[in-house]
Amino acid sequence: MAGCTVLVTADRRSAELAAALERRGATVRHAPALSMIPHIDDETLVEATRAIIDAPPDVVVVTTGIGFRAWIEAADAHGLATPLTAMLAGTRIVARGPKARGAIQAAGLQADWVAESETSAEVAEVLLSEGVSGLRIAIQHHGAGADGLDEVFEKAGAQVVGLVVYRWGPAPDPAALRQSVQATATGEIDAVVFTSAPGAEAWLQAVEAEGLSPSVLERLRSGATIVAAVGPVTAKPLEQRGITPLQPERGRLGALVRTLVGHYEHIESVALATVAGSLLIRARVAVLDGQVLPLSPTGVEVLRLLASAGGDVVPRERVLDVLPGYSTDPHAAEVAIARLREATKRPDLIRTVVKRGYRIALAEEA
Repeated sequence: MAGCTVLVTADRRSAELAAALERRGATVRHAPALSMIPHIDDETLVEATRAIIDAPPDVVVVTTGIGFRAWIEAADAHGLATPLTAMLAGTRIVARGPKARGAIQAAGLQADWVAESETSAEVAEVLLSEGVSGLRIAIQHHGAGADGLDEVFEKAGAQVVGLVVYRWGPAPDPAALRQSVQATATGEIDAVVFTSAPGAEAWLQAVEAEGLSPSVLERLRSGATIVAAVGPVTAKPLEQRGITPLQPERGRLGALVRTLVGHYEHIESVALATVAGSLLIRARVAVLDGQVLPLSPTGVEVLRLLASAGGDVVPRERVLDVLPGYSTDPHAAEVAIARLREATKRPDLIRTVVKRGYRIALAEEA
């Protein structure tokens, strides 16, 4: 991923995600679309925890890994972790997805059933099909609320205990969020990564608030800017706007990074093969034979123009069009090409075609 600029829109575990991308050569920009407010009401949470320890529910629904871990941490802070985990070990635990199951396992427990679709709808469908009338169900809510589970189960005759562990809050740095949207619109970002549906929705709403929906959505839909989502739930706000993101087979950060890396490895396999090696043009940099070239933004755009021609001749007039300002002087194009040759250290990469223009020399000409 050398030369790629990747926008990370998550707050939680962003350092871990950024480090994994940077190890693979990417440059990471961080602009969380939401913040997480943990322990939103500890007193109420602890009171509800004590109540279900004293009167264990028949079913505990765990909606998120982060929420379950925060619940255990809050219980531990009040001396309730041991009795809580003991109670959970003796009741039926339903996990809304693999990440929730992972947090349950990390606490030394086992989920009795997992909704692989990671949706509350699947949780409701399965439990209602089994019958919940007369059951006591505890639900650990995620940051966006209960998704209607409380009401559905109560209408079906269950007694429901809601556990609010955290809530989604506003972007921690609104200016960085706005700048990330603007940078995407102007083509400075190669890929945008999403790890939660609320985060994806919040970022897209920021796009709309800046009045940049036409340009940003066009880039995301066309693949000019790559979009990656950690799983199908996260992908939904994107798909609702006609965007098809990359998704890993398993909803894990590591799998997400591998999927993104795999995408760029494929791009490299079909990159322009030149006499100087494989040439890739990223959003703001160019990579030749695995090395990022020391080019100005103008140099990148000139090289992008030449590369897009695939070895065909590009007239001087078109080179002049991508240079700053307005000029009809052929000398300006010659200077830009000379700088490219100097930066690549391969004078044979860009050929001058007398009275016609310039072209990139392909590997087959070597």
